[in-house]
Amino acid sequence: MDDEMAPVVVYRSAGQLGAEVVRAKLEAAGIPAMLAYDSGSTIFALTVDGLGEVRVLVPAHLAEEARALLEELPPEDLAPEEGEEAP
Repeated sequence: MDDEMAPVVVYRSAGQLGAEVVRAKLEAAGIPAMLAYDSGSTIFALTVDGLGEVRVLVPAHLAEEARALLEELPPEDLAPEEGEEAP
Protein backbone atom coordinates (compact mmCIF):
# COMPACT_ATOMS: atom_id res chain seq x y z
CA MET A 1 0.00 0.00 0.00
CA ASP A 2 1.23 3.46 -0.88
CA ASP A 3 2.37 5.34 2.29
CA GLU A 4 0.26 8.28 1.19
CA MET A 5 -2.88 6.13 1.31
CA ALA A 6 -2.00 4.19 4.48
CA PRO A 7 -4.64 4.79 7.17
CA VAL A 8 -3.70 7.08 10.07
CA VAL A 9 -5.59 7.52 13.35
CA VAL A 10 -6.89 11.09 13.77
CA TYR A 11 -9.39 10.55 16.60
CA ARG A 12 -10.10 8.03 19.35
CA SER A 13 -13.48 7.55 20.98
CA ALA A 14 -14.54 5.39 23.92
CA GLY A 15 -17.62 4.36 21.98
CA GLN A 16 -19.13 3.85 18.57
CA LEU A 17 -21.44 6.88 18.67
CA GLY A 18 -18.72 9.50 19.12
CA ALA A 19 -16.61 7.92 16.40
CA GLU A 20 -19.56 7.83 13.99
CA VAL A 21 -20.16 11.55 14.55
CA VAL A 22 -16.51 12.36 13.80
CA ARG A 23 -16.51 10.13 10.72
CA ALA A 24 -19.63 11.87 9.43
CA LYS A 25 -18.07 15.32 9.95
CA LEU A 26 -14.93 14.29 8.07
CA GLU A 27 -16.85 12.69 5.20
CA ALA A 28 -19.09 15.78 4.92
CA ALA A 29 -15.88 17.77 4.39
CA GLY A 30 -14.80 15.38 1.62
CA ILE A 31 -12.28 13.43 3.73
CA PRO A 32 -12.80 9.67 3.49
CA ALA A 33 -12.76 8.05 6.92
CA MET A 34 -13.20 4.61 8.39
CA LEU A 35 -13.58 3.17 11.86
CA ALA A 36 -11.40 0.52 13.48
CA TYR A 37 -12.40 -1.37 16.63
CA ASP A 38 -12.27 -4.77 18.26
CA SER A 39 -15.34 -6.88 17.61
CA GLY A 40 -15.67 -7.65 21.32
CA SER A 41 -16.45 -4.02 22.04
CA THR A 42 -19.54 -4.09 19.84
CA ILE A 43 -20.70 -7.49 21.06
CA PHE A 44 -20.30 -6.75 24.78
CA ALA A 45 -20.59 -2.92 24.66
CA LEU A 46 -17.50 -2.53 26.83
CA THR A 47 -15.85 0.87 27.20
CA VAL A 48 -13.50 0.28 30.12
CA ASP A 49 -9.82 1.25 30.24
CA GLY A 50 -9.38 1.42 26.48
CA LEU A 51 -11.46 -1.67 25.84
CA GLY A 52 -14.15 -0.62 23.41
CA GLU A 53 -12.05 2.17 21.92
CA VAL A 54 -13.03 3.12 18.39
CA ARG A 55 -10.40 4.75 16.17
CA VAL A 56 -11.20 7.06 13.27
CA LEU A 57 -8.73 6.66 10.41
CA VAL A 58 -8.10 8.69 7.27
CA PRO A 59 -5.56 8.37 4.43
CA ALA A 60 -2.14 9.63 5.59
CA HIS A 61 -2.03 12.46 3.05
CA LEU A 62 -5.28 13.87 4.50
CA ALA A 63 -4.44 13.41 8.20
CA GLU A 64 -3.31 16.99 8.86
CA GLU A 65 -6.36 18.39 7.09
CA ALA A 66 -8.61 16.07 9.13
CA ARG A 67 -6.99 17.05 12.43
CA ALA A 68 -7.27 20.74 11.55
CA LEU A 69 -10.97 20.28 10.78
CA LEU A 70 -11.54 18.50 14.08
CA GLU A 71 -9.72 21.26 15.98
CA GLU A 72 -12.01 23.87 14.39
CA LEU A 73 -15.20 22.11 15.47
CA PRO A 74 -17.02 23.50 18.51
CA PRO A 75 -16.24 21.47 21.65
CA GLU A 76 -19.86 20.34 21.95
CA ASP A 77 -19.54 18.62 18.57
CA LEU A 78 -16.72 16.51 19.98
CA ALA A 79 -18.05 16.29 23.53
CA PRO A 80 -17.00 13.03 25.12
CA GLU A 81 -19.62 10.42 25.72
CA GLU A 82 -20.33 9.48 29.30
CA GLY A 83 -17.18 7.95 30.77
CA GLU A 84 -15.12 9.00 27.74
CA GLU A 85 -12.07 11.24 27.77
CA ALA A 86 -11.70 14.06 25.26
CA PRO A 87 -9.17 13.42 22.46
